[in-house]
Amino acid sequence: MRPIRPSFTARRGGGARRTASPVPAAVALVSVLALTVTGCGSGDGKADGASSAAASATGSGGGDGKIQIPDDIRQKLKEHGIDIDKWKNGAWKNWSRDDWLREANDFINPIIKGLWNPDRMRRAKDPAKQVDSNDLSGDQGVTDPTPAPVRAQAVAPTYHANAATAGKVFFDSPEGTMVCSATVVEDPANPGRSNLVWTAGHCVHAGKKGGWYRNIAFVPSYNNDGRSTDELRNAPRRTIAPYGVWWADWAQTSQQWISQGGATGGQGAGYDFAVIHVTPEQGSGGKSLQETVGAALPVNFDAPAVPQVQSLTATGYPAAPPYDGQRLYQCQDKPGRLSLNATDPTMYRIGCTMTGGSSGGGWVETGADGKPALVSNTSIGPVTSGWLAGPRLGAVAKGVYEAAGKKFAGR
Repeated sequence: MRPIRPSFTARRGGGARRTASPVPAAVALVSVLALTVTGCGSGDGKADGASSAAASATGSGGGDGKIQIPDDIRQKLKEHGIDIDKWKNGAWKNWSRDDWLREANDFINPIIKGLWNPDRMRRAKDPAKQVDSNDLSGDQGVTDPTPAPVRAQAVAPTYHANAATAGKVFFDSPEGTMVCSATVVEDPANPGRSNLVWTAGHCVHAGKKGGWYRNIAFVPSYNNDGRSTDELRNAPRRTIAPYGVWWADWAQTSQQWISQGGATGGQGAGYDFAVIHVTPEQGSGGKSLQETVGAALPVNFDAPAVPQVQSLTATGYPAAPPYDGQRLYQCQDKPGRLSLNATDPTMYRIGCTMTGGSSGGGWVETGADGKPALVSNTSIGPVTSGWLAGPRLGAVAKGVYEAAGKKFAGR
């Protein structure tokens, strides 16, 4: 969750504000290069008007264990100063401005087996940065009164039984090892066999002043038994990740987030969403993520206007105090409206005491058919906690979602 701090002009109630990009383009990022296999291939990352070249590698048996990458892809990596054979040995830790890949067609996310061990996952921090103010007096558009805080309720374990679609996204940033929350969602291009995960854009990309994060991986039903931090201290990996570690081999976010998003304030928040396609680190016997966890939520891109929504439930793993990131929580509240920029979509806002680490977690509404559907994700909240806000998913979000699914249609 990104603590919100309005810009100087917003607090003064005047002046120009950054506006959204007029092109609702989905931005694709490059798929996984498996560091322990010999097979390789390349992909076409074109989606809804935004194109990107994709480098990928798929697993195969045998071989000498070295990476074999097509010459054109290897040359492209070389142009950016990346030696893929050195990457797994620590070169990914170089975050110099010149080496931090930003554009969609430059991103790589190699699988490094065993990188996400229990200790590394347990110590991951939320990606939020502290700010001095949460004053929203300069809001444009329609904003409802600040909601009363709703105390987050612990989800009863096992999490797989009571919130099977929830999990954590881990990634590395210049600030260190980070964590967000995420949700397994359906894939219309692969009915019943989805490998798609929904999270926040700021959990995969730093926005206008940075680039793509690295070593992005999803852990469904993290700490499934709801054990305490002390109980997890020497726990084996299967206790923390009972359904495996799934690496991002493709992901997409909005062009608006890439061009406007920031670690603080509301910039790009109305488009702060992302879809990740994942593949298992250790293999899954041919099963998809959806088949492995036994569930996936549909996504509703035509949810009712905010005043007509009776209740939303936000789910996540809050990691900033007073929480420790090891247990799953939920907040349920009737949403209000939050408008940070008159040209951007109005956001949902609910009372909730969850803190950083819950970023990217799904917001679910029970539709007229009585079935739950994802309608938003946690994006921003004040430093003092008390409420959360998430984007209302519309045409741009639908483009991101459909492009990610079509990329792997029939696979």
